[in-house]
Amino acid sequence: MGRYLLRRLGQMIVVLLGATLILFACLFVIPGDPVGSLAGSERARDPAVVKELREHYGLDKPLAVQYVTYIGHLVQGDMGEDYIQRRPVSEILGPKLVNTSKLAVAAIVFDVLIGAGVGALAALRRYSLWDTAVTLVTTVLVGFPTFVIGMLLLNLFAVQLKWVPVIGDASDPAQVILPAITLAIIDAALVARLMRGTMLEVLRADYVKTAIAKGVPRRQVLLKHVLRNSVIPVVTYIGISFGGLLGGAIITETIFNWDGVGMAMSTAIQQQNNPIVVGVATWGVGIFVVLNLVVDLMYAMLDPRIRLS
Repeated sequence: MGRYLLRRLGQMIVVLLGATLILFACLFVIPGDPVGSLAGSERARDPAVVKELREHYGLDKPLAVQYVTYIGHLVQGDMGEDYIQRRPVSEILGPKLVNTSKLAVAAIVFDVLIGAGVGALAALRRYSLWDTAVTLVTTVLVGFPTFVIGMLLLNLFAVQLKWVPVIGDASDPAQVILPAITLAIIDAALVARLMRGTMLEVLRADYVKTAIAKGVPRRQVLLKHVLRNSVIPVVTYIGISFGGLLGGAIITETIFNWDGVGMAMSTAIQQQNNPIVVGVATWGVGIFVVLNLVVDLMYAMLDPRIRLS
């Protein structure tokens, strides 16, 4: 186990370095001068001020030097300074990460309770009216864009019914529900389809048929053999989905005016505020690699046949 964790830690570092390097290269080729625009309009800006700002943020140095400097500061917990507010990026993103985490956790709870539950019932009632309805509804939902679902829910519950205000307030727990459902609907549909398919496959397995033939109670067979083996692919998908949600749900947070990292990323891209863009992307990649490790460890817990070595 220890050797496996060390190897995975090395892989995580390589992935994080590679992702940030690619991001730095992409930002370098994007046209525009974000720091130069802080000095005023193109006609009125003072070249001396622009030079001073570029030197302050290290943009006068080659890209390779900027990248090495960023990684050196990142190891110490320093993600740089924001161009607009002139504040540390970690200080700006801290509260936004908390708000996005609230949204992500709520969405994942909906995914597990609704998606996995509906899919399991559909598998147990194969070819029934319930199974047909679940298959039809999930197929339709998967094809809907997230922004369409968000606008429909916002129009119905905020504008028409006035159950929630149009402008989101991350400090109000009740206002987490609507954006969380928007994020969860498509994922819940995919989880339901995945759970149904995997559970049907496990129900046809020889060891399940043998357990039933030996007279093992149906509830014990379902809980100990069927559900436990069916959730492994679902855990994989939910882990990846959770990482994406924590990395920032840009569309949903923008629709509901949710003050999270997704909205911060959207605003930063428009303003060419590169420190925020790099900070959010670095956070997202870090979350992905950590959650992938957690999912692998959960495999060994769910299935004793899996050995981590």
